[in-house]
Amino acid sequence: MTSKNTKRFEDVRPGEVLPQLAVPITVSLINGGAIATRDYFPGHHDMEAARLLGSPHIFMNILTTNGLVQRFIEDWAGPLAQFLSLKIKLGAPNYPGDCMTFTGSVTGHDADTRTVEITFSGKNSMGNHVTGTVALVLP
Repeated sequence: MTSKNTKRFEDVRPGEVLPQLAVPITVSLINGGAIATRDYFPGHHDMEAARLLGSPHIFMNILTTNGLVQRFIEDWAGPLAQFLSLKIKLGAPNYPGDCMTFTGSVTGHDADTRTVEITFSGKNSMGNHVTGTVALVLP
């Protein structure tokens, strides 16, 4: 039995577009993500330290970005999808007051392994914050 939120391999086709996900970038999101991942680098929570580094504000850490990518993919695929790989490349920083919008599409489909590949990006007002691919096994 599968959840109604679960994508089934048979229902997915190459070229399928995932629903967009807009994530407001807030101080709380950046601080909370850094604390949750035990990343105490001052640039993620201390405005003055971030400015001394040449940054206009605190900025998101890579582990928070990774978690947001996983959320975007799981919102589409459902809880029974199994991640095989998650490959990301960071670009423009995420600063408070901005919004990151995820988009993605199915770019691979292997019936032998029930694997799909998703290519995605998360863009903010400065451009791509994150781009990458995810490989999933679907029920």
